[in-house]
Amino acid sequence: MTRRNRALRGVAEIAIAEGRSGHGLGGLFPPDLAGCHDRAEVSLPVALELVRAMLRDQGAWCRLEAGDVFTVHVGWDQYVYVGSDRLCADAVARTRELGLFPEPMTTSPYAAELEEPDVTEAADEGFWARVRTALASRQTVLLEEGFVRNAARFHRLTPENLDAVRTGLSPRALLTVWPGLNPDVGAVLAALPEEGSAEFVWEAQDGTIRHAIVDDTEYQELAALVAGARAACALPLYVDERHPLLRAALPDSDGVLRARW
Repeated sequence: MTRRNRALRGVAEIAIAEGRSGHGLGGLFPPDLAGCHDRAEVSLPVALELVRAMLRDQGAWCRLEAGDVFTVHVGWDQYVYVGSDRLCADAVARTRELGLFPEPMTTSPYAAELEEPDVTEAADEGFWARVRTALASRQTVLLEEGFVRNAARFHRLTPENLDAVRTGLSPRALLTVWPGLNPDVGAVLAALPEEGSAEFVWEAQDGTIRHAIVDDTEYQELAALVAGARAACALPLYVDERHPLLRAALPDSDGVLRARW
């Protein structure tokens, strides 16, 4: 799964006031979205629900592909692009009967090969050596695990838990390393932008790392939500404002980077 957005980091927005996720994947994957990643295999019923979620603009976005045999892409304008290695005259006729207007095309404008990757560095042993160096001087850093383009998990890395966290990362994840969380949560809240949005990340009392997208109208609700948090940080959403310590994508088991970020 992947989502392209050059102005904003792709994120599945979380509504602070309502405490719900907007990724549109409820019931299709576990609550923590385990198993949702690039090249994940899904059943036909799940694939159909993913198409419905994209057409409803619920936050999820992916390319559904069975090699070069069959593909389904949903555009930002809600157009559906279906590709097949054979003619589908009956399907086209049925589509017209439903009152839709299929048009032939040579290729989907959302084909992956038409995009230039933003990330070309592999999270190889050299990358992890640099993470260890950062930990040696900082003792802790924040790891953002982007398992699809518009969703991520966060991990508080220490020298002690690095190997365990690394083992549990999703295949082909985009890894972004940030400075560690600030224990002065009040200062982080006070430094939020007066206008616009940010991604607020905090460590709850139980040690879990949580995050939410907030804008300037939600700061009061955010302060109530994170009351008692151990530490926090605010990350910018605009790509040109994001300056992490390190950034790379996980290669496949053979060491080749095939992730499309």
